Amino acid sequence: MKTSIKPKEATEIINSLLGGTVPRTGVQHIAVGRDEEIAAMVEAMEDVKNGHNHMKFWIGDFGSGKSFMFHLLKTIALKQKFVVASADFTPDNRLYSNDGKGGALFSALMDNISIQTRPDGGALQTLLEKWIDQMIVRTAQQHSIPLTEIRSAQYLPLIQDTIFQTINTITETGGFEFGTVVMKYYEGYINEDESLRRNALKWLKGEYKTKTEARQDLGVREIINDLNFYDMLKNFTKLFVSIGYAGFMINLDEAINLYKISTSTMREKNYEKLLTIYNDCYQGKVGHMFINVAGTREFLENERRGLYSYHALKTRLETNKYAVDGIKDFAQPVIRLLPINHNEIFVLLKNLKHIFDQHYKVDMPVNEEDIAAFMEDIYNKPGAEEFLMPREVIREFLHILSVLRQNSHITLAQLVGEVQIKDERPGSMELLDSIQEL
Repeated sequence: MKTSIKPKEATEIINSLLGGTVPRTGVQHIAVGRDEEIAAMVEAMEDVKNGHNHMKFWIGDFGSGKSFMFHLLKTIALKQKFVVASADFTPDNRLYSNDGKGGALFSALMDNISIQTRPDGGALQTLLEKWIDQMIVRTAQQHSIPLTEIRSAQYLPLIQDTIFQTINTITETGGFEFGTVVMKYYEGYINEDESLRRNALKWLKGEYKTKTEARQDLGVREIINDLNFYDMLKNFTKLFVSIGYAGFMINLDEAINLYKISTSTMREKNYEKLLTIYNDCYQGKVGHMFINVAGTREFLENERRGLYSYHALKTRLETNKYAVDGIKDFAQPVIRLLPINHNEIFVLLKNLKHIFDQHYKVDMPVNEEDIAAFMEDIYNKPGAEEFLMPREVIREFLHILSVLRQNSHITLAQLVGEVQIKDERPGSMELLDSIQEL
């Protein structure tokens, strides 16, 4: 049965997939073959809602669907009233650094904070103002001040006290500076000082590079940096929960960039940070956090450069010896993603044809037999078994639909014959293994 889809979602899906990327919205309409993983993650989210923590490592080859799963997890988490932040590891974004790359990762996460009403990111300001409104209401109730009067400047000291008292109960490291900056944001709000509000938001997003600049603008002596950004993520988690959200989901993709760090000492420091976060999650040192990390098999299993090169992580992340030969265990920290099978791709292409029709307001003359013929042809081409990924099958199918829509004299059979299989995988990781360890 065909399901309805919003025009904006249809456009996002078609345009993104044609470009070879995962759509930011509407992924639930093209989710096939991941029912078990989704069910397990919904169950894990319930644990997090109850104050527990989870950390999952999503491992799969290029094209296996790791980024897609992260978008799907985000969609589900937002509906479950989680705050979600996403970022990619890059050569300039890391967990551990002494030259600003850790702080850069934090800033990327803060830029991409999403809630259900702001699913495309940029929700930090909305959350901050929502929390401040709660502090204002609480102050008014405690001191029997009408809500119509509480925002006036004369009551600023009372609101300051409420903010600092609450911050002290929900923060650990950096609580004083955190409370001071939030207070500065409120001062800018009631005094219509947009510059002060902007500077406060800049501090909370970790965008100050020097303590001197922060002291001049906000009167605080500390900034969010490489050394303390993880503590600030924990502070934000408690803040979001105090507002009424279920928890904080943090999705970190492209972990292969940690594997690629050429200096062994720096790479181990990043793995050590991963271990710290892992231990915090599973020893109950934090609450309401759900952290996902996505990487390739090399990132996990390589004994020289991967997580398995760090013994403490290897012992924690080795696969359950009973979960073999198709037996699955989604309770373990490592979840291995396999590409969806041919039957699932067939269902996906049918769904995409429906979405394509809705997007362009057409009814393309492509039926199930045509889709089956397309799949039979493309999967029988030389190199398909080794190189063909679902991403390329999807893109070729949409390209064909696009040409058929604009050229009625062309047939699907004519176009399928033109498809060529290319190796779109990134460069071999074996080259990296030859890099001299420093």
